[in-house]
Amino acid sequence: MAEPSIADRLGYRFADPALLRNALTHRSFGTPNNERLEFLGDGILDFVIASLLYQRFPELPEGDLSRLRANLVRQDTLHQLAKSLDLGQSLRLGEGELRSGGAERPSILADALEAILGAIYLDGGFEKAAGFIERLYTQEIAALKPGSPKKDPKTSLQEWLQGRKKALPQYELLETSGASHEQHFTVACHIQNPTLRTVGQGSSRRIAEQAAAELALKALNP
Repeated sequence: MAEPSIADRLGYRFADPALLRNALTHRSFGTPNNERLEFLGDGILDFVIASLLYQRFPELPEGDLSRLRANLVRQDTLHQLAKSLDLGQSLRLGEGELRSGGAERPSILADALEAILGAIYLDGGFEKAAGFIERLYTQEIAALKPGSPKKDPKTSLQEWLQGRKKALPQYELLETSGASHEQHFTVACHIQNPTLRTVGQGSSRRIAEQAAAELALKALNP
């Protein structure tokens, strides 16, 4: 049986296939690429998720809604959703990115998914894009607990350690690579008691720190 096409995996047929092709084209491949579509998709995603949360949780205050939205649109969530669609196998990457595993890099996959959202908006209008986002996030939205927004990993790790009267974690920047417009950060999280060191990566230092903290949490509280 043939592998499902990218359109089948997305559940959306583009009237203008060039938009989908651009959304899947990383800048390392050439131009046109998906950077402008990513910018557009990012804004649409923020709005649609805010609207879904506003309607689903009418009693939640603004601060809790903001934290819920931040968790749903962060790179890690987008990366997992992109993996569920097998976007990596459809990306158009330059040879260097292909050799370095770009098809599996969280930042590249997350950006491509946002670019696809922008492409669907241009191809079919806002309602089509909003419907796609709502379907994409069905499980994530359903799993949310009203009044109990998920804390980010750094906050959760700090509270876990404080609750046990242990020293707070220290974060160390190990490496910064890539061009100035597309940097990649590697950060270590050090914990004294128990002795633990985890390493996270991301497209910003903050994202890399969150990734390292998440790994530490899993090691401390599996």
